[in-house]
Amino acid sequence: MLRIGFGTDTHQLEAGREFWLGGILIPHEKGCLGHSDADALIHAVIDALLGAAGLRDIGFRFPDTAEEFKGIDSKILLARTMELIREKGYAISNIDATIALERPKIGSYIPAMAQTLADVMGIESDRLSIKAKTGEKLGFIGREEGISAFAVVLLQKS
Repeated sequence: MLRIGFGTDTHQLEAGREFWLGGILIPHEKGCLGHSDADALIHAVIDALLGAAGLRDIGFRFPDTAEEFKGIDSKILLARTMELIREKGYAISNIDATIALERPKIGSYIPAMAQTLADVMGIESDRLSIKAKTGEKLGFIGREEGISAFAVVLLQKS
């Protein structure tokens, strides 16, 4: 059996915060505002995985009202999500993700993000595609006020 999941996440960008994306720290004058490390890409992937497996969403599993998740490394949340996915008997076929961000330009960081996420999920990095888009100076993305990430996952019964 195959199951498809879609996930999305959006965070406000704020000066003086660390910018975590795809499990790596990227140098930038702004970072994402959030309860955890606010890694929008990982959060979108988690939502897609949970959705495909019928396990609700990231807010249900890892609520931003829980003190245990305050400032947590999102890679830990991704690893816990993978445990849930495997418990239900699913394996990842592939993941396709897109990041919408005006700056910084992240193309050179994509291979490191893909390898980091693949390592956490226990999959080959070629099962994960990460793409970057800008807002073409339009909207909150284009004004460099925020970031959005989107992910689609295909799970198969293992």
